[in-house]
Amino acid sequence: MSHLAANSALLENSAGRSAASLAGATRCELAAALAGTGVPEREIRMRVAQLWHWIYHAGAKSFEPMANVSKALRTTLAQRFSLARPQIVAEQISSDGTRKWLLRLDLVDRQDKGAEVECVYIPESDRGTLCVSSQVGCTLNCSFCHTGTQKLVRNLTAREIICQVLIARERLGDFPGSVPPDDGRVPGDGLRAVSNIVFMGMGEPLYNFDNVRDAAAVISDGDGLALSRRRITVSTAGVVPRMEELGRETGAILAISLHAVRDELRDRLVPLNKKYPIKDLLGACRTYPGASNARRITFEYVMLKDINDSPADARELVRLLKGIPAKINLIPFNPWPGAPYECSDWGRIEKFSDIVFNAGYASPVRTPRGRDILAACGQLKSETEKLRARARLAVHED
Repeated sequence: MSHLAANSALLENSAGRSAASLAGATRCELAAALAGTGVPEREIRMRVAQLWHWIYHAGAKSFEPMANVSKALRTTLAQRFSLARPQIVAEQISSDGTRKWLLRLDLVDRQDKGAEVECVYIPESDRGTLCVSSQVGCTLNCSFCHTGTQKLVRNLTAREIICQVLIARERLGDFPGSVPPDDGRVPGDGLRAVSNIVFMGMGEPLYNFDNVRDAAAVISDGDGLALSRRRITVSTAGVVPRMEELGRETGAILAISLHAVRDELRDRLVPLNKKYPIKDLLGACRTYPGASNARRITFEYVMLKDINDSPADARELVRLLKGIPAKINLIPFNPWPGAPYECSDWGRIEKFSDIVFNAGYASPVRTPRGRDILAACGQLKSETEKLRARARLAVHED
């Protein structure tokens, strides 16, 4: 197994640091960990399968419950590793059942302990969607997005992305034998609490491509978390060079943060457009692997009053998307303190939607969720960042 050496460095437990966590590890990383403990090569594949089942199917948080793993190996693993997940700093529950978790990313293979990220769970009658983050902060500076006002700190590792799913499943009672919350805010009738994953949280996923790809592979692995690739959606503001690779290597559904039909406006709303203009972006959509009427590309379009919401904008959107198997999600703008825009009037949104729908495209208006806990689309930004800044200011003034 020649790949083991490359992965073993990632899992080394440095002196003076707590045990490295295997929660969120890929199969290759688990194999490297086992090899490093002296497990014979002929056994590694079997042992990886055992650990995989316990971590991702059973949701184990320690090695002790792993009854089909020898006691000696469990003891060795516990001495070298843990199954610790990022710390939940805060959990907020909206009046509509939306949940937001603030997580401290203290996995020991990173030097910058203490970085924080948010993820959001949105329950519906027929599904439960988990919105995961791929970066701490963001580098895109989209002018309508609250997250974009937070500077990029770093990319998340694949394990930090996967751990968001593990944490959500545990908190929602989605592992065998675990207990769901008693507020009834998860899908019923035997449905999985987390049935869909969307990479629409903090960050631009395609600027962290390798880790997003590896995380998607673990999330969709049939022997573990086992979510269908058709239930994994990756949203991009338009990193054109990585889009084909995303479709080819992950099979994920593609979502595009479009928000404008003219380059001069999109340059302002989504500055990445200056590098990859609308023509290039839509060209990449037309060749996205697997795109079809059954696997449509979703175009996200935030409705900004008197900015991008005219009937002429709607007609131009229809013209631009001609020939692309598409669905258009119309998103009422979610205000945040200091936002430079207002949400379009409801009548304006309905007229826009009618024009798109009558042209043959699904054009649902997304119901705002979690606004009271700043968990709605475009609002993710750690409130603790502002609280700490105020605390530092108060100390300085004293």
